[in-house]
Amino acid sequence: MTELSEFEEMYLKRLFEAHVDNPSDIVKTTQLAEMMDVSPASTTEMIQRLANRDLVTHIPYKGCRLTPDGFQQAAMIKRREGLLKILLTEVIGFEGDVHEAACKIEHAIDEELEMALDKMLGYPEKTPSGERIPIIERQLEPMRTGLLLPLSALPIGSTATIEMMVMRPTDVRTLEVTGVGVGAKINSTDDGITCNGTIVKMTKSLSLRILARTDEVL
Repeated sequence: MTELSEFEEMYLKRLFEAHVDNPSDIVKTTQLAEMMDVSPASTTEMIQRLANRDLVTHIPYKGCRLTPDGFQQAAMIKRREGLLKILLTEVIGFEGDVHEAACKIEHAIDEELEMALDKMLGYPEKTPSGERIPIIERQLEPMRTGLLLPLSALPIGSTATIEMMVMRPTDVRTLEVTGVGVGAKINSTDDGITCNGTIVKMTKSLSLRILARTDEVL
């Protein structure tokens, strides 16, 4: 992948958002400038810079569109933003400006970390707000023994041992009453998560905050 500055990545992401459903459409320079909250002159300069790197096709006096390489790179940036929104909202329980925080962090994530985060979250399709997470060039790995996953991402038929519970102490104590706690063995069945043969009812948000390591995949 091409090494990009944070500002270049933001331009690619905005272009992706502007024509994700119709990649062949031209995005007007004035439209892109408004999305970036900068002047049209600055936008034209950036478009030319990205065009020199074969990430966009510049159509003088009209605008630009992403090249196949640019579309792939932009999709990756957008995917990292989506994964971070899930991590911040449903795993960490961050109550601040999730969008702003994700935008700041996404530029520091490399391919290896993205793959690890994507796998940990169970390769989600949408963000908490319903945005689609791009699948272009997404690297999916088969489930294997010893994988640390949130309960919601455990494959049906697998058994696992809980290693981490990222939640308030009161929630931990409530779940421990049902037998769900660090060190507990759980099973993923067609009916849901079971512990000691009993189905454990919990919200998706809670199931994302409990991480368990798989013993085997049946």
